[in-house]
Amino acid sequence: MEQERNVPQKIIVRGAKVHNLKNIDVDIPLGELVAIAGVSGSGKSSLALGTLYAEGSRRYLEALSTYTRRRITQAERADVDEIKHVPAALALHQRPGVPGVRSTFGTSSELLNSLRLMFSRLGSHCCPNGHACPPNMDVALMLPTKCPVCGEEFYGPGAEAMAFNSEGACPTCSGTGVVRSVDEGTLVPDATLSIDEGAVAPWRTLMWALMKDIAREMGVRTNVPFKDLTPEEQEIVFHGPAEKRHIFYVNDKTNVAAEMDFTYYSAVYTVENALSKVKDEKGMKRVEKFLHEAACPECGGTRLSAKVRSTTLAGKNLAEASAMTLNELLVWVDSVPGTLPADMRPMAENIIKSFTDNAKRLKDLGLDYLSLDRSSSTLSTGERQRVQLARAVRNETTGVMYVLDEPSIGLHPSNIGGLMAVVDSLIEDGNSVVLVDHDVRVLKCADHMIEMGPLAGSEGGTVIAQGSIEEIARTKASKIAPFLTDEEKVLTRKRAKGEELFAHGTIRLKTAPIHTVHALTVEIPKGRMTTVTGVSGSGKTTMVLESLIPGLSAHIEGSKLPAHVTSIEAEGIRRANLIDATPIGINIRSTVATYSGVLDDLRKLYAKTDAAKERKLGAGAFSYNTGELRCPTCDGTGQLALDVQFLPDVTITCPDCGGSRYSKDADLVRWMPKNSATEYTLPELMQMTVKEAIPIFSAAKKIQGNLSVLQGLGLGYLTLGEDTPALSGGEAQRLKLASEMGRTQEDAVFVFDEPTIGLHPLDVQVLLSVFTKLVDAGATVIVIEHDLDVIANSDYVIDMGPGGGQRGGRIVARGTPEEMAGNEESITGKYLKDILAN
Repeated sequence: MEQERNVPQKIIVRGAKVHNLKNIDVDIPLGELVAIAGVSGSGKSSLALGTLYAEGSRRYLEALSTYTRRRITQAERADVDEIKHVPAALALHQRPGVPGVRSTFGTSSELLNSLRLMFSRLGSHCCPNGHACPPNMDVALMLPTKCPVCGEEFYGPGAEAMAFNSEGACPTCSGTGVVRSVDEGTLVPDATLSIDEGAVAPWRTLMWALMKDIAREMGVRTNVPFKDLTPEEQEIVFHGPAEKRHIFYVNDKTNVAAEMDFTYYSAVYTVENALSKVKDEKGMKRVEKFLHEAACPECGGTRLSAKVRSTTLAGKNLAEASAMTLNELLVWVDSVPGTLPADMRPMAENIIKSFTDNAKRLKDLGLDYLSLDRSSSTLSTGERQRVQLARAVRNETTGVMYVLDEPSIGLHPSNIGGLMAVVDSLIEDGNSVVLVDHDVRVLKCADHMIEMGPLAGSEGGTVIAQGSIEEIARTKASKIAPFLTDEEKVLTRKRAKGEELFAHGTIRLKTAPIHTVHALTVEIPKGRMTTVTGVSGSGKTTMVLESLIPGLSAHIEGSKLPAHVTSIEAEGIRRANLIDATPIGINIRSTVATYSGVLDDLRKLYAKTDAAKERKLGAGAFSYNTGELRCPTCDGTGQLALDVQFLPDVTITCPDCGGSRYSKDADLVRWMPKNSATEYTLPELMQMTVKEAIPIFSAAKKIQGNLSVLQGLGLGYLTLGEDTPALSGGEAQRLKLASEMGRTQEDAVFVFDEPTIGLHPLDVQVLLSVFTKLVDAGATVIVIEHDLDVIANSDYVIDMGPGGGQRGGRIVARGTPEEMAGNEESITGKYLKDILAN
């Protein structure tokens, strides 16, 4: 007799204390789409990723053998009293890592694996003597085959042998598709300077300064403007031989003289030598400004060797097939079986099904405009995340919990439907989806919502509303409810009138075609807020990040324009600032206090106290990085990493300093604000939020001013000691702006790349107020964005499109938001019309 089984219907979480979660109890329905909402820093990711995903993945991995677990990076146990019925979990993070130079859309989506297999098994290969052999079953079965022309017996190449990341790579560029050479035009940026004054840029940044002394020994005059040197002297500077010279050298800093033998490195060889020794991204950044990058002349940028390119299938080689958009490729792939002998067609259809099943998901997610050879590093954050999502969905698992961290990032409103269709397919397969997002259209699709808050940081971490969308909309404590019901006012900025848009001047950009973007003529009003929008792949990033910013930089520096930028006019512009969402700092030693400069002033303040003077403690002593008051146990990091052998490394708060980063001796030095009876230690101040600290420094105007700027940027909830690498993308962007606020900005252009990433609609309103402050100070603000609230609040809008890839790449509409809404050709305008109507 069968027993009735009670299948769990929900995940039970009790006592969750991850990050700022305040010992919360919450139930998460299984088999449904559960959305987690809340303002930035309210604890959404702490619940979704830090608790649910961390425990779901950790418990699954614990089922594996110890031997296997040693080879997998494991998450530490979440800080939660109890969690029951949590499924095995997969997470799709907000910002997938930026891929390396060898990654393409084809490799990251794994479509290229199937395509290579098609060419390997079904293609027409050349024999060792160069004769083309028609497709046949021997090759398909990886058996030796005879050339019908010369009779030579050979094996067809395996799929891996056709990969540009292995033996199929072009020998000239090693499979990268590009070659780098020294751009001699960058070596002496200012020819009016003498060599002694630093005219030769690589000798200033990549090589010892004594190169100028050796050049002098070789007969070059180093005390006259570089432009006045003879051609022979300039030739020595650029290409002189690597001769060893005995020189008398005086160190500029210590004034100590010495004699030594030293080999001459010409300006060109200095760059080539530095390039050969590059080991990381930081090293490449020092060298790349002296380099010219071009498509490899041997493979034409295809990355593939001549041998791989000699194989053809249905009239194309692998390079040509990879250069097609996914849309075009699907049509071509369908035609392949008809070009093959009848006995090969069953195998062909089997391989092709694997390709088309994978490709269909990517097409549903709106990525059909991408070509397989498109470098992954040129894909937007949203495009990379959708590739990641398609990979997860095609596995057709059941009983898995998918945790999606802002899947709407980078998505145009027209793509939201495709995204939610993919999410629905996960649930139909019997999975659970927990989704962190701010896009109201995405949130409205949820079966169940959990809203965190009420505010951020220490003022968040509680569940303020939970239930269906209808129940949330009726909850008075909810902050997202007015946006779900369309009651919240969207237009919050006073915008420039149409006839006044270009009153402060115009930035004009003209470009030649590049990628899938046509030749453009762009006009941007100075001193206004302009939003560049359009569907995914329409050319926004190419126009702004690859054309406008490099063009402005060249204009400012008086250097050569990028090859595809034909002209730029930007009178009065002296600064071009890209404010993106990349993390601040690379380790936990960077904090809000150090990045904003507040800690420098605090250290000086404490060094002036009587207690510090008695102990002979200068300002340097109060640095938690190098000072004598830093905690000796954790060396000023506030935490310790414990190696637990076959278990994952465990990071714990330092037991001696409690995470403050300072030793007990720091508590002996106390500072009392004027008109106050309370004394504070520096570790106590570092644990305060910006909002809490502001009134304490009423008499320390510089510190209070810096903190007030952070408060005005909506960052008042951050503590002074908060690690900056852990900040969200939106928080990082606003913190980067702190040093710019309050200055006159008539000569500045600020470019923001998707600044609403990670922002609640209420936070978007704060961001808009920041843009208004910049514009009021005279700045030109340019925003790449899909968020309709931001677009509606812009002075001027440029809409790229109409589609993505080959179907886009031109400006379809420009003007005020109202003009956009009335433009029938603009896809964005259609969605904007509804926003403006509300």
